[in-house]
Formats: sequence, C-alpha cells, structure tokens
Amino acid sequence: MNPLGLYEPDTSPLHRLGAGWKLAALLVFAVVTFLLSGPVALGACVVVAALGYAVARIPLRRVRQLARVLLPLVAVVFLLQWWMLDLTRAETISLRLLATLAAANLFTLVTRVDDLVSSVERALTPFARFGIRPDRVGLLVGLTVQAIATLSTIATQVREAQRARAAERSLPAFAIPFLVRTLRHADDLGEALAARGLDDD
Repeated sequence: MNPLGLYEPDTSPLHRLGAGWKLAALLVFAVVTFLLSGPVALGACVVVAALGYAVARIPLRRVRQLARVLLPLVAVVFLLQWWMLDLTRAETISLRLLATLAAANLFTLVTRVDDLVSSVERALTPFARFGIRPDRVGLLVGLTVQAIATLSTIATQVREAQRARAAERSLPAFAIPFLVRTLRHADDLGEALAARGLDDD
C-alpha cells in the first residue's frame, strides 16, 4: 500500500471540515513553519502536525507507513545540511521539512481529491472574468495531488523489486526503473488528457 496521498475514510472533525478551509489551514501552517526558526519552535510545529493525526484518527499502521518514508528522507537531508552548513541550520531545515511534509500528507489523508478540486473551482469562479479558467486550475490541483501518490507508489514498488533481487544498495537499480516508469506514467497521462481535448489550447 502506498503510504502517501491515499484518502483514509472517517468522520473525524478534520474529515468533516470543508476542503477549502483545510487547504487554507495547510497554506498558513506552511508559511508559519517557514517563518519560524530554531529547534524549539519548529519542534512545536512537528508536534502540532502529529496531533492532527490523532484528531483525524488516522490508523497507527498508516502513521508507521508514513514514518518509514519520511524519517529516512529527513535523516538524509539533516546529514547533508550538517555536512554542508552547520548543525543549527541542519536542525532547522530538517524539522521544517518534517513538519510541512507531515501536514501535507495529513491533508491528503483527510481530503478527497474531488472535494479539493470542487473547492478550488468554486473559489476561482469569480476570477473567470479575468481570463482564469477555474476548471483547468482545479484539474491541475487534482493532478498534482494524485501525482504525489502515484510517484510514491512507483517508488515503493521499485524498492520492493530491488529487495526481491537483493539489490537494495544499488542506486542504478532504483533510479533507472523509477525514471522509466515515471516517464511511462507521464506519457499515459498526457495521452489521456489529449484524448479528452485538454491540450487544445
């Protein structure tokens, strides 16, 4: 199962909240996280994101799946930043990344893509007179959210194939199949959009 970007059905307060409000809250949280600095303040942001999972009643198995993806990524970023910069900035960047990615993933777990697209289209409808096409922007948002889940699924499947071939430590054994499958998915998506006339202009 893909740990990222899959809606987790429930009736929690976060699930019932409108998609537009959740998107606005996510954007505000991201801005606040990038304005803050220091391990204490950013650690508090991580705690807030973690509490969101509790409020949304996300199953522990989903949280563990997310942790297996995010924590190694954050650890690599921390080590690279510590090597290139210093410990303080490495802590700041890593905690900032962890908080925002955890919050973004929580958003996808408690929000249906269709609800998000509809909310974006409604919000942008008044701006249609200025040449903005709400349906196209909504489609872009929906495809972006789904792309995150799709790429995560591809990465997970390639990693499992690596383990089956005992080639877990080989970077080419991961990078080449991942790139090929990603490009193939992009081609299929492009053909599907073209078939629906979405590339006319």
